[in-house]
Amino acid sequence: MINYICSIIEYMKIYPSETPVPALHGHLLGSIGPRPIAFASTMDKDGNPNLSPYSFFNVFSANPPIAIFSPARRGRDNTTKHTYENLKETNEVVINVVNYAIVEQMSLSSTEYAKGVNEFEKAGLTPIESELIKPYRVMESPVQLECKVKEVVELGSEGGAGNLIICEIILMHINDAIIGEDGRIDQNKIDLVGRCGGNWYTRASGSSLFEIAKPLVSLGIGVNEIPTDIRNSNILTGNNLGQLGNIESLPNETDVNDFRLMELADIFVTYENNGVQLELELHKKAKEYLELGKVQEAWMTLLSFNN
Repeated sequence: MINYICSIIEYMKIYPSETPVPALHGHLLGSIGPRPIAFASTMDKDGNPNLSPYSFFNVFSANPPIAIFSPARRGRDNTTKHTYENLKETNEVVINVVNYAIVEQMSLSSTEYAKGVNEFEKAGLTPIESELIKPYRVMESPVQLECKVKEVVELGSEGGAGNLIICEIILMHINDAIIGEDGRIDQNKIDLVGRCGGNWYTRASGSSLFEIAKPLVSLGIGVNEIPTDIRNSNILTGNNLGQLGNIESLPNETDVNDFRLMELADIFVTYENNGVQLELELHKKAKEYLELGKVQEAWMTLLSFNN
């Protein structure tokens, strides 16, 4: 059984029905992110191109491949975006993925230019023809998704209301330069960016990228099965406990003893007369292993204290 510890935490309370839309919008965008960016290329019925980014966006299905984004009604005057108007006319859109190399140009294209102004030209981006639909692709984008609009769901009629554009992806274009040796998109090479609150963005590359083993194949023991002295550690974080709880079974006693003799001997010798400090040092060592993704070693380190 998990013992829940009550602590005093102050919370700002936001009631949407009592909060002005601009303030609510800021709270939502500041707390829900980073958000991927749909750099949407459309055409009106007369063939005039439009290019604009939207961070209310994600992929929602692989069979069929469905992406959804939302060009919301303007909060200040309740007008609709040119992208939304074009989609209602033509039902076609290219969603261009935004990476760090084009983030400034993407931002520039979000300027509220008058209808008919070509954002490709304003942002200095290169339009290239799509193969199955009319709107242009952004050549500089690492991945371009040609889409047919399946449905438009209008969520409201007031300023700030979203309009869900439900798109079926009918053709993907992936730049060969971002493909890794395993034939998949290399997350370091694609160098994605995400939208945060206010003027803030985040870059998903380098040390910002990390892996977490998915608990899909094995059945993790869960945090509740971790011994209390480990679970209440002042060194291990909630993320560390999540790593420990994702193991299918604990190391056996023989392996723990062998590991203690081979890898932890120095720690035990140094702190053999100070049990409190010994436990602390073992928790620190386990945390080091966890930061390297070595969960089994971390478990053997922690269990060695009572062996």
